[in-house]
Amino acid sequence: MDESVELSPDLVVALCDRRFGIGGDGVLRVAREGARYFMDYWNSDGSLSEMCGNGVRVFARYLWETGLASGSQIEVATRAGVRTAYLEWDGIRVDMGAPRILGISRDGLAISMGNPHLVYEVDSVDKIDLSRQPAYDDTFFPEGVNVSYFERVGEGHVRMRVYERGSGETFSCGTGATAVGVAALHHLGDATGAVTVDVPGGRLRVTVDEQTSWLAGPAVLVATGEADPASLTGRPVSPAEHPWPQGRQRAQR
Repeated sequence: MDESVELSPDLVVALCDRRFGIGGDGVLRVAREGARYFMDYWNSDGSLSEMCGNGVRVFARYLWETGLASGSQIEVATRAGVRTAYLEWDGIRVDMGAPRILGISRDGLAISMGNPHLVYEVDSVDKIDLSRQPAYDDTFFPEGVNVSYFERVGEGHVRMRVYERGSGETFSCGTGATAVGVAALHHLGDATGAVTVDVPGGRLRVTVDEQTSWLAGPAVLVATGEADPASLTGRPVSPAEHPWPQGRQRAQR
């Protein structure tokens, strides 16, 4: 999408609808901010988000693929500040900025990656119910929080699942994976190091050094096309309202 597209909560919800729209965990809009491109990121429920780690990698891939940017690195402006993406042979690596450990909340480690995260280490991520927003202290996180759970599967290797505010459980969360990497190191008493993070959607690599944190992984464009905003209402249509199932039933009689 480009600057000529005006996003609204209703349009974002309609676009992200997996049955009546395109489907997605959020919408990225390409906009200009001075000499940089600004990643205008919206969650699938139509709310705005400060930052999206996977979004920065996809955003950078789009800029490179469409010829809007060249070279091996791009500075991307976000609501959480500027993030620099680097094109590498096996994917895209992003400087995610220095993580901030905010403390302990409801027995989880609270971390800011430009957006808020609450991270728990558990025995098995498969046993966690993420059908709804996990409980959190709304006085500690007045604007909501992304909640991640991770289990260790080897040295420097974890599995995670995440519930993203505004989207629900997703197959991957870049800022969440980075927060999990920070937490996995922190729980071992380490301030720096590298962690492989397996998410339901694939594998990411998190590195924390003395100055910043890094997120690396693949970013692939799978389709291009056009959508007609006027045709997207965002309102689900019940089977009773939809003529096709009724017509099929008549044909089967």
